[in-house]
Amino acid sequence: MSGAAHRSLWQRRLVDPVVAQLRQGITPDRIALTLALATVLGVFPILGATTFLCALAAIWLRLNQPVMQLANYLLTPLHLALLLPFYRAGEMLFGQAHVPIFSVGELLARFQTDPLQFVVDYGRVALYGICVWALLAPFAAALLYLTLRPALQQLARRVRPA
Repeated sequence: MSGAAHRSLWQRRLVDPVVAQLRQGITPDRIALTLALATVLGVFPILGATTFLCALAAIWLRLNQPVMQLANYLLTPLHLALLLPFYRAGEMLFGQAHVPIFSVGELLARFQTDPLQFVVDYGRVALYGICVWALLAPFAAALLYLTLRPALQQLARRVRPA
């Protein structure tokens, strides 16, 4: 993919919707908060939960739902890439042995041997991942907000008529 095509996709999928929101009067602070929370919630270490969490946060804080969900969906590759690191970090944090995650054969064998223990083991792994995420999320959200806010304020000055 060429640089121009890549920029065009980036422009169409993220920058244009943000610019549209700025032109409609949404403040740079609100957009920065929306994007920061969407990013942090978008990497929550449970598959299928991010859309629901982003929707709840947007409703509760009266943030822009389309921008929140757009950022969430664009973060899907990062979300998938961070699942294993969250789980492994949680296992290390709690001093637990690694539970096999990618071996389908091993997963099936564990499930067939003891379905209840399977649910307990993988439920624990998920809980450990959530704990690591919960420890990191506030710092990541604050850092993202503080980084995005000035950039969005500058963008707002450029796109809004004086």
